[in-house]
Amino acid sequence: MSPSQVLKKPRLVVMGSREYAVDDYVADFEKDFEFTVLDAQNRQEALVKLPELVKKTGPFDALIIRVGTAEFEPFDEALLGPLVPGCRIIASASAGYNEFDVEWMTRQGIWFTNTRSAVAEATADMAVLLTLAVVRDAFRAERGARSGTWKAGIVPSRDPSGMTLGIVGMGSIGKLVAKKAAAFNMRVRYWNRTRLGIDDEAEYNARHCATLHELLAHSDVVSLHCPLTPKTEGLLSRAEFAAMKDGAFLVNTARGALVDEDALIEALESGKIARAGLDVFCDEPDIKEYFRTSDRVVCMPHAGAMTDEAFRRAERECLENLRAWLQTGTPVTPVNHVVVDRAEKSEDGDTE
Repeated sequence: MSPSQVLKKPRLVVMGSREYAVDDYVADFEKDFEFTVLDAQNRQEALVKLPELVKKTGPFDALIIRVGTAEFEPFDEALLGPLVPGCRIIASASAGYNEFDVEWMTRQGIWFTNTRSAVAEATADMAVLLTLAVVRDAFRAERGARSGTWKAGIVPSRDPSGMTLGIVGMGSIGKLVAKKAAAFNMRVRYWNRTRLGIDDEAEYNARHCATLHELLAHSDVVSLHCPLTPKTEGLLSRAEFAAMKDGAFLVNTARGALVDEDALIEALESGKIARAGLDVFCDEPDIKEYFRTSDRVVCMPHAGAMTDEAFRRAERECLENLRAWLQTGTPVTPVNHVVVDRAEKSEDGDTE
């Protein structure tokens, strides 16, 4: 039986920190789903309250995980197991998914979806903000103004106009960064696992680099916008920093583990990297002391997607994924692929 054949409304449970809730689309969700919010603010509470909720009210067909998941991570069998075997789809309001055990979900016959464009604009804005902050040495300038030392010890900063911005990962966020960089008269180079088409390269005025090291060697600012996978973990380490221009700048709004943080600190201390703008770190929220105290680093608390409009767009994309699954059996932006769902297996008499 396909999802569209279910006569009663599928049951939906929502997980996420209360401060990240957006109620704009609750009425829309309630049109198609029986809507329940899990009253839990962190992983420890969810580990207790989710199985209690399932036991008390019955199984759920779908789960939405709102923006702001750090308190609940990781999303693994220990946390999500109580939803099996009823749950058929899990929709995340975030773009990244390294904190989700997608392989486990696939084995359980559960679709997993992320958002592809909801947080792109906000994250691209953060990348541009950090680019300007490190290029113009905003941290030391602000500190001088606040402390009363004014311009003492401050030397002229760099001008972004004419600089080369190297974008690692030319997906939706990388493309928006390229478009925004044009306003500052920056030249754009990019490295991506798949080269863009000629028309796209022309639209974003972006020049392709065949290798990562080629991009690093030609860029004044390197901005990271690729997903964290086993292949990209530690993507920038000592060899990569050595390949960069002397006095280059690094911006990371993607995932902290893309960067070997010890190697970055060495590069900052040696002056190989002039400054870094970081919105993401390896052990959030317990970031290294160096990043918290160094005037060579501009820090943000993984806030790239934290805007009201990004949250609304994320809720909307989750809703579109659930509706598509309900109507067709397949969501709009699946991360995994469920070949045969459990209901179909049961009807066919197939067992694992």
